[in-house]
This record gives sequence, C-alpha cells and structure tokens, in this order.
Amino acid sequence: MEFLGWTAATGGLLLLMSLASGWINRGPVTTFALYLIAGVICGPWVLNLLQVDVAAHAELAKNLTEIAMAASLFITGLKLRLPLRSQGWRIGMRLAFPGMLLTVGGVTLAAHFLTGLSWPLSLAFGAIVAPTDPVLASLIAVNDARDDDNLRVSLSSEAGMNDGTALPLLMLAILLLTTQGDLTLAMFSHWALIDVLWAIVGGIAIGFLLGRFVGQYATHLRYTHQDVAPNDFLALALIALSYAAAQSLDASGFLAAFAAGVGLRRAEMRVTRRQPADIFPDSDNRPPAELMVNPHIRHESGEPNAASSVGLVVGDALSFGDMIERLFAAGIIIVLGITLAHHWDPVGLLMGLLLFVVIRPLSVWVATIGMGAPRKQRLILGWLGIRGIGSINYIAWAYTHGLGGDEANRMANMAFTLIVASVVVHGISVTPLVNWRQAKVDAAAKAAAEAAEKEKSRG
Repeated sequence: MEFLGWTAATGGLLLLMSLASGWINRGPVTTFALYLIAGVICGPWVLNLLQVDVAAHAELAKNLTEIAMAASLFITGLKLRLPLRSQGWRIGMRLAFPGMLLTVGGVTLAAHFLTGLSWPLSLAFGAIVAPTDPVLASLIAVNDARDDDNLRVSLSSEAGMNDGTALPLLMLAILLLTTQGDLTLAMFSHWALIDVLWAIVGGIAIGFLLGRFVGQYATHLRYTHQDVAPNDFLALALIALSYAAAQSLDASGFLAAFAAGVGLRRAEMRVTRRQPADIFPDSDNRPPAELMVNPHIRHESGEPNAASSVGLVVGDALSFGDMIERLFAAGIIIVLGITLAHHWDPVGLLMGLLLFVVIRPLSVWVATIGMGAPRKQRLILGWLGIRGIGSINYIAWAYTHGLGGDEANRMANMAFTLIVASVVVHGISVTPLVNWRQAKVDAAAKAAAEAAEKEKSRG
C-alpha cells in the first residue's frame, strides 16, 4: 500500500473511532482494545500489510514510548488536586512502593519456578509486567481536577509513581545479566544510592520545582501583560525540560514528568487561594482555575485576575498534553497488535492469569492494610492494574541496555503476550466494574440523604 493509501486508512480509522466514541464508551470494548484489533488485522496474522518487530527496533520503540509515558505522567499529575495527605494519595503511595515490591517479588518467584527462567531474567520479567500503566490507566484514572474519588486518585497516583520502584528493579536485573562475574559491593552501592535513592528523590524534586516555578512565572507574565493568546507549547516544554533535566542528572525522568504536573497544579492552587473570595461563584469552594475561564472565548473571561490567567495556563497544558497522550497511545497500541505475531508466547497467558487473579490482588491487599479503605475498593484496586505502554518501554529499554539471547527473547515474548491479555481483559471489565461500583456509591449516598432528611423532620 502506498503513502496515499496509508493516509486514507489512517484517516478512516480515526474518523471511525471519533464517530463511534459514544458507543465505545457505553460498550464492553475499549478504544485501546479496538486499536489493538486494528493492529492485529494489519499484521502478519491477518492481512499482512505491515510487519513490525519491536525488539528489532528497540531504540525507536524506547524513544516513542518514553514520549507517550512522559506526556501521560505529566497530565496525570496535573489532574491530581487533592492534598498529598488525602487517603487517595496515601493509598497510591502504598501501591507504588511496598505494593509494587510485593508484586515484582511474586511475579519473579512464579516466573522462575513455573517457566524455568533464571533469577535475573525472572526479576526483569517481574519488573516489566508489574507496574500499572499511566497511559492505559486513563480508563479508570481521575477525569479532571475536580475528581476526588479515592479509587481513581489511588490508581492515578500509583501509576504516576510506580516507576520509582519497578525501573530500578529492572536496572538491577540487567546489571546482574550483563555483569561479568559476581556483583560487587561497589556496584550494588551505586545501584542503591544512584539508581534508587537519587533517582526517586532527585526526579521528584527536579520535576516539582520546575513545574511550580514555570506555572507561577507563566501566570505572572500572563496577568501582567493581560496575555490571553493560546500557549499550547507550555505543556510540551515542561514535559521535555523536566524529563531531560532529570535524565541528564541520572534521576528518574518519568517521576520528574509526573512531579512537574503536580508542581504546576500546586502553582494553580497557590494562585487561586490568594485571590479574593468574591471572584468565585461560591466563596467557600474555590474550583480549579481552568473551570473559571472559557479558553475558546479568551477575551470575554470577565474582569482580568490572576486566577483567570493561571486557568488559561493550566487549561492550555491539559488540552495539548491530552492530545499528545492520545495520539502516541493510539499509534503504539496499533504497533503492539502488529508485532504480536513476532512475540506470541502462550505461557504469558498463564503468567497473566496468576498476576491478575492472585499476585496483584494479594499484594494490594497486604499493602493497604491499616489504610481504612473499604473492602470492595481494595478488591477493585487489586484487579484494575492494567499493563500497557510502560511495560513496552521497559522491554525496549532492556534490549538497548544489553538484554539478549534466546531466553531473554522468550521472557520478552511472555511479557508482550501478558500486556495484550491485560489490554483486553482489563479493558473489557473496567466499564461494568466501575458502573457497578458507582451504582453502589450512589445508592449509599441516597440512603444517607434520606436518613438525614428523616432525622431532620423528626427534629
């Protein structure tokens, strides 16, 4: 097929997905699952129009997935407006650190004893498939900055932070695989201090400070000059600068991108809190600043104030970041469907079953002990750990850092197969599960309201 043919096919697919978005949102099949199906149809298994081997193009795959991950992490952080002391944030931290360690440990044991992989390859497999994907987690992540649902906040914050646990463990596995001889104390100390401690602390600090500073300075400039022109590139600038700055200093670029989004949101909250109460429709409830302005009618936003200026800054960042995330996610999931013909291993389905049904739920249950979360919420958190583009990035990263050989290829094939299973299984189950939970929440709220009304009438 020539260039014009591919252009028409791409346009037709995007048009179909756009027109069918309402049906897709109500139906059992997610957008990502449809992109995956489109990739399988175009690949060697069906029409054989394209043949893509991700492992053979690992450097390109790593770079593209890094862009998608960084954009998604930034947008995830920007949507989280609850205080860090809230239960949703605290549960997310439990899931991203102790919960992730338990999950990686469980998968490592299962991979070694059930598939015969060596301990380093088993650890690499566990680190690759354990993290909740920040891109595909958008199916259940926070909808916008007003969303204070503990379940959504927990999954969003977990997806934003679990690279701080999983990637260092993958780095340790690759170190064990590529080191000639035994691992020395100096090598292990470097890994612990630089690849773990500094990567986490440095990445978060760099991203947060950059996001907060740029947010406040951009707001100051807009307010001072009464600038209402669109500024979509602010999001791209923050994503690129935070990621590049952290990586160049051997810190975590992914954590930096997430923290940059959180920092920009904290800048918005700081500006909003400092504004007079009478500029808000409800003086006791100050909404996210982007809700106070209409980005399409920028010159008619009312009396100029710092809140409207920061609202334009955040609104532009959200709009542009969302577009980047969706565009790259669609392309990468289609490529996943195409490359599956080269990386299919049924053992990955068995490992997926163990991870989805046993290892992840148990790890989440243990990690959230003492958090006061309802039992149903803990069970749902244990199930909704979708795998996706982050795991593909880890596979590509491992190939570019010395992973090789038949056993390593078998491990990667198992991981690819597990990722596809997660996209399908979690994608199908997320809508009915969330709808069922929301119905329970609404029923409980209605019952509480009726009880309060009865109590009031009695009094």
